[in-house]
Amino acid sequence: MGIYNKVMRYFWLLLSIVLFLIVTVKGITVGFDRWVSYYIIVAMALGMYFFKTWMMKRFEKHAAFLAQQETKDKK
Repeated sequence: MGIYNKVMRYFWLLLSIVLFLIVTVKGITVGFDRWVSYYIIVAMALGMYFFKTWMMKRFEKHAAFLAQQETKDKK
């Protein structure tokens, strides 16, 4: 499960970078008045990256807490 989470975390980061570049290039060539609203999708992808990172850290802390509780119960 750890490999999947790391891959998906970097997937969201890569997607946000690629989308930012595409929207910026299209904005320059076609016009920002038409493409500026697509930056919301870029922000959502970047938000998913940060959310995934936060959730992974939270899960690791919770797993450590559960392991500590399990060793405490065995004593």
